Amino acid sequence: MKPAPATAFHPGAILAIILASYFMILLDNSVIFTALPSLQADLRLSTGELSWVQDAYTLVFGGLLLLGARAGDLLGRRRVFVFGLVVFSIASLLIGLAPQGWWAIAGRAVQGIGAAVVAPASLSLLTASFPEGRERTRAVALYGATAGIGASLGLVIGGALAHWISWRAGFFVNVPIGAAMIALAPRFIPESGRARGRFDAFGALSATLGVGALVFGIINTADAGWNPPVTLTAVTAGVVLLVAFVLIERRAAQPIMPLRLFRSRRRTGAYVARFLYLGAMIAFFFFTTQFMQEVLGFDPLQAGLGFLPMTAVNFAVAMSIPRLMGKMPGSLPLLTGILVTLAGMFWLSRAGTDSSYLTGVALPMILIGAGQGLAFAPLTSFGITGAPASDAGAASGLVNTFHQVGTCLGLGIAVAAAATVPATRPAVAHLAAQVSVALTTGSILLLVALAVAAALILPADLAARRAKIPREAASAPQLEAAR
Repeated sequence: MKPAPATAFHPGAILAIILASYFMILLDNSVIFTALPSLQADLRLSTGELSWVQDAYTLVFGGLLLLGARAGDLLGRRRVFVFGLVVFSIASLLIGLAPQGWWAIAGRAVQGIGAAVVAPASLSLLTASFPEGRERTRAVALYGATAGIGASLGLVIGGALAHWISWRAGFFVNVPIGAAMIALAPRFIPESGRARGRFDAFGALSATLGVGALVFGIINTADAGWNPPVTLTAVTAGVVLLVAFVLIERRAAQPIMPLRLFRSRRRTGAYVARFLYLGAMIAFFFFTTQFMQEVLGFDPLQAGLGFLPMTAVNFAVAMSIPRLMGKMPGSLPLLTGILVTLAGMFWLSRAGTDSSYLTGVALPMILIGAGQGLAFAPLTSFGITGAPASDAGAASGLVNTFHQVGTCLGLGIAVAAAATVPATRPAVAHLAAQVSVALTTGSILLLVALAVAAALILPADLAARRAKIPREAASAPQLEAAR
């Protein structure tokens, strides 16, 4: 491995750069929701074209995550991180300048490329910069809090900018943020250096095409259902390619996704639980926004501000997580968080045309925000816990891959469930019924996530605590025995 250039180590600066960059990506993942009506009117998009403004980003982001993670391990994490920021920032500028719909859709796809590089690189940089222990626990807790707060605050910011300025402002704001991070990263973040070895081209190709095909098939169900040949072909091809990917990884000398990462029950449980949890959360964001605007009559700004109860509680609870995880097994806040989120989601699913914002939306949101604040940091921490430094990029790539594919699959399932509601009522009542069914489906996903966390993460975490093996000091054989 080539020696990395000397860079002064400033933990606070490193963490600030990583969190600001990750927040920028998450912001754009949700800022679009409350701005969609304005964007559609400005660019004269059809319903199908409008869906691709979001779906093009999700498709490319999910498909290239593992590839982006491996690139950081091989080419240098800081180098790849800065490259991703450049791509993301330029794409944001082009979207903001979009004169037509195809331009905006293409720009969102390019944004997905940058995000697929920055997201895993940011988490692997965090893992490499902070050794296991109190400092990493705090850093990961803040990273997890950023995941929840960025998603919910994006709705507020998107609605405000669309209402006061333009939907384009939500993308222009990324340019100065990205430029600042690009300038600061080389100064404060040390380079990991290049690693020698093969790139695992066949693994990268099968993973990218497999995830991309599966995501495309799921996205297509929202408009066309599961029966059309395009949907069935894409989903089948995705499954076949992902099976081939696993077989390739079993034999690869330097795999893009080391299967040894799944030997840990805590990591495996964190990946699956994150997949299910985010599937429920994307359904919540997507349908609650529609409920507030179409049923309660809110404008985009009011709808964005309507998420503030959740955002405020999310932030307050997330800030307490480092102290909680230092005093108790991290699995306990995780299980509590999923359970509280489930309670809020089920309560919200009961809202109808006669519901008020306070009792039908705001109070359930408080529970959902508290649950997110408790759950995100442990889900992130358990996804990378015990992973060796050489696999930091792969572990962080898996965290983000299960995150993104979970949102896509969850939205597809929720939309398909909502489509089963017969159109026999007035438009507003019909939409309220669809929202109820979609959020009930989200509640089921959370219930399964709770079962997964209880079955896989809790026993392994309690075993490690009983054995009194400090996670920050234990050797790899001790950790494997504790798992």
